[in-house]
Amino acid sequence: MIKFGPSGNGEAFYAAGHKHTEEAAQYCKDLGLDCYEYSFGRGIMLSEGKAEVIGSAFKEAGVEISVHAPYFINFANPSDESAQNSYNYVLNSSKFLKLFGGKRVVFHPAAQGKFTREDAVKLTSDRLKVLRDYIYLNGYEDMYFCPETMGKLAQIGTLEEIVEFCKIDKVYLPAIDFGHINAREGGSLKTVEDFKSRLEYMISELGYDRVKHFHVHFSKIMYGGKGEIKHLTFEDTEYGPEFEPLAVALKQLKLEPYIVSESAGTQAEDAQAMKRIYGSVDINS
Repeated sequence: MIKFGPSGNGEAFYAAGHKHTEEAAQYCKDLGLDCYEYSFGRGIMLSEGKAEVIGSAFKEAGVEISVHAPYFINFANPSDESAQNSYNYVLNSSKFLKLFGGKRVVFHPAAQGKFTREDAVKLTSDRLKVLRDYIYLNGYEDMYFCPETMGKLAQIGTLEEIVEFCKIDKVYLPAIDFGHINAREGGSLKTVEDFKSRLEYMISELGYDRVKHFHVHFSKIMYGGKGEIKHLTFEDTEYGPEFEPLAVALKQLKLEPYIVSESAGTQAEDAQAMKRIYGSVDINS
């Protein structure tokens, strides 16, 4: 079943007097949301006991939880020591995800740096093969590891690159950030066909069964000549993308992803809006 939820806690969560992540479970349930993404973006600063408390709250509320691994990950860094740190960031995120009772780890693959694009992508791919081995060695193969499409031109993570990374092993599942794609391509996502063509490409390369429940990040994003600048809210009228064309494309292709709102401060409200839009779309009319 398709799921909608926020990345982290927005302004209204704290304005309502909430302070702790475990409270977000019931908060999401009360808003009619189905999932939640916990960010380790700045690093993993959580005890195992606290993780178990959070996991119990989300299990009781029936809200599925995923995690975003630290932003420091860069599998195209020429340093082997840096690569080892990146492996550890993903594996430690997995350990805490297991304590949460979740199944999905999202991560940023790499930055191009001083390499040519081709060399950076090859090194990233080679390192993801090593990561795959670590995943199996540590018994995490029952989880999904989701390399994310990126919004800046200097980052590794075009749609095509992410699809190729996911061909390495079944543990990899695409995390498609449509705001990032739109920002990187200067506002390319406008029509149902714009979204549908990307989704059909994924299906043709990875197969319907793997793509059916893929991971989605969605928000409007300001962009410039180098791609992404900053995340916005659904109130913004200058930058896209809009969600309705994606909702139509998902229904037409019978895809049911896990959709996380990354709006700036209104992520829960905008997740609600996406769920409403999806429910109101009629592809038979």
